[in-house]
Amino acid sequence: MSVVTGVPVRLGAVSFRAHPRAILVVVGLLLLAAGLALLGLLTGDFPLNLTQLWNTLQGAGTGGQKYIVFDLRLPRVTIAVLVGAALGISGAIFQSLSRNPLGSPDIIGFSTGSATGAILVLVVFGGGMTEIALGSIAGGIVAAIVVYGLAYRTGVQGYRLILIGIGVTAVLGSLNTYVLTRAGLRQAQAAQVWLVGSLNGRGWSEVLPIAISLAVLLPAAVILGRRLAVLEMGDETATMLGIRTEPTRLSLVVISVALTAVATACAGPIAFVALAAPQLARRLAGSSGVALLPAAAMGAALLLGGDVLSQRAFGQNALPVGVTTAAIGGLYLAWLLATEWRSGRR
Repeated sequence: MSVVTGVPVRLGAVSFRAHPRAILVVVGLLLLAAGLALLGLLTGDFPLNLTQLWNTLQGAGTGGQKYIVFDLRLPRVTIAVLVGAALGISGAIFQSLSRNPLGSPDIIGFSTGSATGAILVLVVFGGGMTEIALGSIAGGIVAAIVVYGLAYRTGVQGYRLILIGIGVTAVLGSLNTYVLTRAGLRQAQAAQVWLVGSLNGRGWSEVLPIAISLAVLLPAAVILGRRLAVLEMGDETATMLGIRTEPTRLSLVVISVALTAVATACAGPIAFVALAAPQLARRLAGSSGVALLPAAAMGAALLLGGDVLSQRAFGQNALPVGVTTAAIGGLYLAWLLATEWRSGRR
């Protein structure tokens, strides 16, 4: 098990086990993300070369180059990294808690709940970006409370959490559709664009909230994440090893919901990154345990890659990144279900 393997490392009062292969995977994925980020900064309607980009980052570029890099491309790339990392971590936590590769926030209703909150604020109350972001966070929290409350029976079991989450997702999706049918044309168009999931028009004002959230929640997730491998062994074993199962599980759910809600508030409900990133990272890391940092790096690389593909592969008809991740994620989901079926797990 992952709780007894790896190389022991001690940094002052903090000790943990480092897995060499997982470290290599994180480094490799970060290098891939850096390459994709560089591609996103260099290419577009107004391409730059490396010298121009370097001079602009040093403050020596032309006014147009500074606008393209600092106002358009750099905040977009930064948001893609942060949102992808947040979704990757959130998905890894939920998949571990549910002990099921389908247990991700966009499958069990939390992303849909965030979308519901944002749509209600936009359509019913006519709120601006700040109000929409707050509504998204509130919607995700309410959806999480409903799913967790309905799934709780002297504890939360993975399959019950997923089944109830799927049901809540269906109900909230119907509510979202109904609200859109009652909205005016301009409001419905704005809401629909947001629902797809997009990084278009995102700037530094969206970077700050998710950067602060990750700075607070990522260390908490890593610290509590060491208990996830023990929880995967079963509540009885975890209790015998001194883990308070339900408080720990609830704390991890709160962290994951917060990451999902903030990411959704920033970029909309981007599909399948939270589903695919943890599983791909776990396979690369070659670990049966929980790989939070590899999942974060994989999420960042996936969203960056999807955004570059959305912008560059279709010429003038650039797509929102949510369309690309949904298309790729649909293929991944079909493969995952086929793999689970062949392995005899329903």
